[in-house]
Amino acid sequence: MAFRFEGLDVFQLAVDYAMLVYRVTKDFPRDEVFGMTANLRRAATSIAHNIAEGSGRGTDRDFAHFVDVAMGSLFETVASFIVAERLSYVGPEQMEEIRTNAATLRRKLNSFKKALATSHKQ
Repeated sequence: MAFRFEGLDVFQLAVDYAMLVYRVTKDFPRDEVFGMTANLRRAATSIAHNIAEGSGRGTDRDFAHFVDVAMGSLFETVASFIVAERLSYVGPEQMEEIRTNAATLRRKLNSFKKALATSHKQ
């Protein structure tokens, strides 16, 4: 692999989550193409983008900051899907899949940030 981030499990999980978001939002109403669909896709891809960008920073402390930003984007997607569910754009099964994958990714991001903090202190 050419880049450090490509070998990170948390990055691969973030890419998988973005693919899930793309799959779920492809059935959103056409009038949401430039609204909720675009926002959800941007936020979901931002998770992986921030992990990648953070990996190129000079210190683990800087990297941890980008992991925090990635976490914020993850929370943004979940909040947007709650709205989408209330608008009946997603059903209960899709929402469960989104929540389950988001919770797994949240745990991985938290663990990764703790590992970065530990290596920073050594």
